[in-house]
Amino acid sequence: MKNLLVSLDQAGDFDEIIDVRTPLEFADDHIPGAMNAPVLSNEERVIVGTMYKQVSPFEATKVGAALVARNIARHLETTFADRPRNWRPLVYCWRGGKRSGSVTTLFNMIGWPARQLDGGYKTYRRATVEALATLPAQFRYVALVGPTGSGKTRLLAALHEAGAQTLDLEALAAHRGSLLGAWAGVPQPSQKGFDTRLVSALRGFDPARPVFVEAESRRIGAITLPLALLDTFHHGVCVEVATSREDRSAFLLHDYAHLFDDPASLKAQLQRLIGLHSRERVAGWQKLVDENRRAELANALIELHYDPAYARSSHQHFVHLPQALQVQFRPNDADVVDQARALLAQLEKRSFALV
Repeated sequence: MKNLLVSLDQAGDFDEIIDVRTPLEFADDHIPGAMNAPVLSNEERVIVGTMYKQVSPFEATKVGAALVARNIARHLETTFADRPRNWRPLVYCWRGGKRSGSVTTLFNMIGWPARQLDGGYKTYRRATVEALATLPAQFRYVALVGPTGSGKTRLLAALHEAGAQTLDLEALAAHRGSLLGAWAGVPQPSQKGFDTRLVSALRGFDPARPVFVEAESRRIGAITLPLALLDTFHHGVCVEVATSREDRSAFLLHDYAHLFDDPASLKAQLQRLIGLHSRERVAGWQKLVDENRRAELANALIELHYDPAYARSSHQHFVHLPQALQVQFRPNDADVVDQARALLAQLEKRSFALV
């Protein structure tokens, strides 16, 4: 099989990348652009793994081989039935072992010049971790800093539409970052999946141009940001986004309106604030939920939770915040892209070399 092994840096030479791991493994993370053609289902892998430990490696391998053979046959009759004679796939599994080796060997017996990724997904994951330690430092960042509800995410999207280079960490993490920031009905990716998304985004940037990014803490929901990224943009240029209290309240009410669809869940999330706030205060906020007093809750959270938290964290992390460009932003207005263009013009005047 040695002559059928290729390294990760050759992955771009193939017509298609085939991940033959289970659907659960694939969902956790995979090489960008790969398609999943599992040779063992989630349940079958558990059966074989249990046999390996409780019966014997020989019996487990024999049963696993039969399952893999049946699943490969099914894929040949369906998934890969229309592939042409000169199709050149790259195949991988967890560590470049029997699953991908079986598929690669059979593909070559058919006549397809398939190759197996040396080291499998583990090789890819190792390369991703190494990239996270070095890649973020290759770019200059402009951090949008401001309290929750000031519309930083909306400004970031407007900057992107205005032609700027933007890194939307909350979109990659599928979470708004704040206590109540979970996306309705959308699960967060795994940490590995987020890392893959982040590396892919960074590799698409031009190092000669700055990258606009929203200020975030170390964690976005269940996702942890790499220290190399945090350290780099904490030392970068800052834009402090200021928004009126009225606009912030309206913005939060719009973005978090779905939370009131499940009052019990919202109250449970507020309950987690006990420790940062007294039980009496949190109980008062929960009563506002019961009474559907949305605007009062938004204003109370802005004044008593979000703003104090912002004051503590931003001045602690962002080195150049005292020299930040101050920008008044109206996140609820229709001209947000024009506001973004005006910000880019201001930054250019201040010689931030944005182009």
